[in-house]
Amino acid sequence: MVWFETILVALTALTGFIWLLDKLFLAKRRAAAAGPLDEVKEPVAVDYSKAFFPILVLVLGLRSFVAEPFRIPSSSMMPTLLIGDFILVNKFSYGLRWPITNKKFLANGAPERGDVVVFRPPHHPRQDWIKRVIGLPGDTVGYHDNKLTVNGREVPYRMEGVYQGLGQGAEMTGASRLTEGLPGRPHFVLRRDDTPLPYQGEGDWTVPEGHYFVMGDNRNNSEDSRFWETHFLPESNLRGKAMIVWMNFDRQADHWVDTSRIGKRIP
Repeated sequence: MVWFETILVALTALTGFIWLLDKLFLAKRRAAAAGPLDEVKEPVAVDYSKAFFPILVLVLGLRSFVAEPFRIPSSSMMPTLLIGDFILVNKFSYGLRWPITNKKFLANGAPERGDVVVFRPPHHPRQDWIKRVIGLPGDTVGYHDNKLTVNGREVPYRMEGVYQGLGQGAEMTGASRLTEGLPGRPHFVLRRDDTPLPYQGEGDWTVPEGHYFVMGDNRNNSEDSRFWETHFLPESNLRGKAMIVWMNFDRQADHWVDTSRIGKRIP
């Protein structure tokens, strides 16, 4: 949410400026203008700035450099993440970045194959999306007939049964729920074998340096690298690594809050 981040930075800067201006100049002028017995009152703007500036700095620091909350708005990462999940994203796993510009100023690791990442897609740079890293720089990724290959090796699948969706995810009821044996990071995916070929996103792609190939776990309902014009996610667009679900809220479900999702680790 770029707009929220921009507002938060602006409010932090404004309250900090007012507080500093009062401390250096305005407070002295008020004291000099007041009589010896007069009560010196602070303007409302100064009073509010002193109260809110430390809070805003703390919130901005936590969101920018420690962990940031995000809400899952779509079904593209089902069954790993459901519509209405609220997640925490680790902001220092891939290096620290300045708010708004997302420019990295401290390197600290890189995504591994299978990581679930939040990023700004190249064609929607003001939005935050979430997908799974499938291809690392130098990898060749293939997707044909609903099957994934990485560097020429077919990723194994194990059928786990038919998926039963709930709430806003009910539309995925009937899809196959499988374990995808991505090397080092097996995870569940959803797949519909009756999806027409143009919507499967078939092809082969070699990931250039400084980029990643990402896909949603809901393979037939995800706008991911297979369908982008550029196909690849630049490293500079990364926002962080998804860690944990801290809340689920879905008004279309029988129980609006699914407490079983709280604290669920994101594989």
